[in-house]
Amino acid sequence: MKRAGFYIFVGFNYILTLLPLRILYLFSDLLFLIIYYLVRYRRQVVDQNLSNSFPEKSRQERDRIAKRFYRHLCDVYVETLKPMHMSASKFAKRFDAGDITTLDHFLGEGRDIVTLGSHYNNWEWYSALQMATKYKVITIYKPLKNKYFDQFLFRLRSKFGITVTPMHNVLREIVNSRRDNVRTMSGFIADQTPPPDENAFWSNFLNQETAFYRGAEKVALKYDMVVVFINIDKVRRGYYKLNFKVITEHPRDEAPDYITSRYVEMLEEVIRAKPEYWLWSHRRWKHKKPVKND
Repeated sequence: MKRAGFYIFVGFNYILTLLPLRILYLFSDLLFLIIYYLVRYRRQVVDQNLSNSFPEKSRQERDRIAKRFYRHLCDVYVETLKPMHMSASKFAKRFDAGDITTLDHFLGEGRDIVTLGSHYNNWEWYSALQMATKYKVITIYKPLKNKYFDQFLFRLRSKFGITVTPMHNVLREIVNSRRDNVRTMSGFIADQTPPPDENAFWSNFLNQETAFYRGAEKVALKYDMVVVFINIDKVRRGYYKLNFKVITEHPRDEAPDYITSRYVEMLEEVIRAKPEYWLWSHRRWKHKKPVKND
């Protein structure tokens, strides 16, 4: 049944995404009406997340954010699938890698980079970054339980040359690349929810105690890699631009957890500026901070 559902999904979306994006956005508008008003997809989760994150805002303000979020989520759906039928040149017209002068500087110094991104705007379009840099771009992802959908997304994400690897393989990718004298840029979507154990980093994020993975910081420390905050701005519908901010050039000189805490601060600043573009339908706060026993 899983295989049958997969082929129906792929077949439908293959045909659908033959249409130009301007037509697909009409489909996105229709999809918004369905999931927001009829299906009410995760409306309780979104409402609760927004209420806890922005208690200072009125219910009307939070409702406006929620509605804009769902409109954007529907756009992300069609934009994620459309590259099946887009050439690299057409994609590059919609995806601006921004000012990569800083990246070129570190490349010239022979430094590897860890980038910390998030589920903000269309994070799937990070996969086009390989077209704009001489770094070997590595994207770390969590494999899906459904192997058919996992393979489908793997092919889609790697279409423009990016290296897609699960977390347990990232160190091998870095080591092998160093052996071959290839500089790497390893991208972590760092706002995912870790298990609430001793390995999690806890911080007050959006008015709530929130757990974050420490994995990116550990990798940066292990290999003395430059750490960069990467964010994707929505210029207008169907057009995005990346921007980069250096967190630290020398992670081994920083205090423990500085990198992760600074990332949390920078991410919250971005979300508060334009909250509708973050993934509010995710059950981000399903775990509570463990109480330590004296």
